[in-house]
Amino acid sequence: MAAPVVSAGSLGNSPTAAGGRLPHGGGPDLDFRSGARMEDLNRLIQEFSKHDQREYDDQRALEIHTAKDFIFSMLGMVQKLDQKLPVANEYLLLSGGVREGVVDMDLDDLNVYARGTDYDMDFTLLVPALKLHDRNQPVTLDMRHSALGHSWLSLRLFDEGTINKWKDCCTIVDHINGTTNYFFSPTLVADWFYQSISLVLLEVQKKPQRGMPKVEKVERNGTIISVILGVGSSRMLYDIVPVVSFKGWPAVAQSWLMENHFWDGKITEEEVISGFYLVPACSFKGRKENEWRLSFARSEVQLKKCISSSLMQAYQACKAIIIKLLSRPKAVSPYHLRSIMLWACDRLPSNYLSQDDFSAHFLLGLIDDLQHCLVNKMCPNYFIPQCNMLEHLCDETAMLHARKLSSVRSDPAEHLRTTIEHAKAANRLTVELQWRGSSTNLPSPQSDAGGENQPDDRLAKKLQQLVTENPGKSISVFINPDDVTRPHFRIDDKFF
Repeated sequence: MAAPVVSAGSLGNSPTAAGGRLPHGGGPDLDFRSGARMEDLNRLIQEFSKHDQREYDDQRALEIHTAKDFIFSMLGMVQKLDQKLPVANEYLLLSGGVREGVVDMDLDDLNVYARGTDYDMDFTLLVPALKLHDRNQPVTLDMRHSALGHSWLSLRLFDEGTINKWKDCCTIVDHINGTTNYFFSPTLVADWFYQSISLVLLEVQKKPQRGMPKVEKVERNGTIISVILGVGSSRMLYDIVPVVSFKGWPAVAQSWLMENHFWDGKITEEEVISGFYLVPACSFKGRKENEWRLSFARSEVQLKKCISSSLMQAYQACKAIIIKLLSRPKAVSPYHLRSIMLWACDRLPSNYLSQDDFSAHFLLGLIDDLQHCLVNKMCPNYFIPQCNMLEHLCDETAMLHARKLSSVRSDPAEHLRTTIEHAKAANRLTVELQWRGSSTNLPSPQSDAGGENQPDDRLAKKLQQLVTENPGKSISVFINPDDVTRPHFRIDDKFF
């Protein structure tokens, strides 16, 4: 299915679109708009990828796993505080923070964190506050008051125990017929979640254990709780998002399944539509205290498997450019670019998108598509095409960002070089901090100095499996908070 606006007709024939190869070997492959050589742009994209995708040795893998275990153990303690969270929960752990566009959430309320300066690695963790996986459980998604792609969640049909448990996180509406309706509130849930996490971390830090990560920062960013952990020589950013998890597929996105898609025949429909989420984000005119946004993050993890490495490299490079260039005012997020990439996958032949040396063409095409979306103030949600994610933009902001992208299009090589230098600088900061940490050879501020000779059996037993761990992929997680030592996460089809 082609996007209603991001279509080949308006971009593919444009004089500024990425040029194809000259026929009969008639010279170098050039970009018509900028005059840049495609092979030079390809080389710059490869260089950016080399610096952006850091290698992980056994020590870094151990630090990643230690941070993950700490976060999961913390959430188990949160569950035990008041029994609000499901006892056996299913988390979704994504590589990259919310600021990287791994989920569709508004960035206006987020503090600015920079890799190298504030953290070395970032993750997003979706934590179901409600897990509605029982198909016999009646659920009321009330979309009458919301923009497309958003909904209120009524607990009216839930059992009395669930209502009593979450009543303090609901807005209450009394109807004229005497009935009372409880709407699950994203802002009140986020308030409760932040308070609970803060309380647990305060208690944990009173009794530090050897090897325990140092909690460097805990901040409420809108409805997201951001935690930065110091583990050995690494700093891990976790954006923890309270969500509502569903099995199945929402009716509002049902028509999307009727169309042809790039992933047809590569993965099964059952893998794509295994579930969806409500994330705590509202529409431009919505009520923050009641409105949730539909998220298909679980499906996007599956679709990512079907995207070529050359297109993903172009996407990552383009994302790095727009994060810096379009940061003020915050009208365009990396998630918009992700949607544009998915539409391109549906629109263009797979044999074209699988070309190893076409990263430059893909980068220029993504810039063209994004600029086209801004000029027309139209960026359809990939799963709900009738939902325009740029509908709220004013003309002035849209044209401001379109002009900025025009400058990129006129000299993409220079912007790629700038992006490479930013990635190098972030890596240098990380290396310098690691060197300082190793040269001081001091125990962690939260380690048990008296227990230096005590064996850490739990970490030692897991070290072997960490050698094969690939932190660059998204991870599905199953955890029982009463026994966090069990293997409980999955990378693709491998269980650990």
